[in-house]
Amino acid sequence: MPGPRKVLVVDDDAHIRDVVSFTMRRAGFEILEATDGREALEMAESGTPDLILLDILMPELEGIDVCRAIRRTSNVPILFLSSKDQVVDRIIGLDAGGDDYVTKPFSPRELLARVQAMFRRIDALQANDSATVESGPLRINIDARLAYLDGEALTLTRTEFGMLATLGRQAGNAVDRETLMRGAYPARRIVSDRTIDSHIRRLREKMRAAGTDPIRTVHGVGYRLSFD
Repeated sequence: MPGPRKVLVVDDDAHIRDVVSFTMRRAGFEILEATDGREALEMAESGTPDLILLDILMPELEGIDVCRAIRRTSNVPILFLSSKDQVVDRIIGLDAGGDDYVTKPFSPRELLARVQAMFRRIDALQANDSATVESGPLRINIDARLAYLDGEALTLTRTEFGMLATLGRQAGNAVDRETLMRGAYPARRIVSDRTIDSHIRRLREKMRAAGTDPIRTVHGVGYRLSFD
C-alpha cells in the first residue's frame, strides 16, 4: 500500500505554517516544512512532495522565483498562499507555473478542501483514463501525464496538461472556456476567463518553443487545437 501523500508547506510566518501543517496532518497527509525560498527548493528536490503550498513573499527567494525554478524540472501541483489579492498578482503567479491561488487570511478548512479536491481529480484521471490522445505531431499519454510534440517532451503544469488533454480529445473542434475549466480544475472549482486565458497563453508559449503553435483562438467561444 502506498504511504500518505506528502505536502510541502512553505511560509516564513511560523504561525501560518503551524496552522496549515496541523490542518493537513490531521487530514492524513505527511508534512514537510520550509521557512524560506531556498529551503523550499531543497525540500522540493529531496523530499519529492506530492503538492506544494507556497507563500509568495518570503526572504532569501520569493515564491514566484521558487515556482519558476521548480517548473524547470517538475509538474508537482503548486498552490500559492499570498496576502496579495490583485488580479495582476494572481496572473503573475499562474504565469510562473502555479496551479491555484489562495489569499490570506484564508480558512484552513477551505484550503484543505482545495487540496483534497485537487488530489481527487488526479486520482480520477489515473483510475479512469489511460487513453493516449494523438493529433498531428502531438501525442498525449493521459495515464502517465506526459505530452510530446514532434517527439519532444513538454514540461507542463497539471493545469496546463488538463487543458491540453481537453483540447486534444476534441481536436479540430471549438472548446469553450467552461469545458477547459472542467478539464483542468477539480470539481466545482470556478476560475475567471482571464485565468484560463493566462494558462492557455503559457501553454502556447511552451508549444511554440517546441516548434509549433496549434492552439487557435475562437473569438467569443474559447480555443481549438488544429495542425491544419
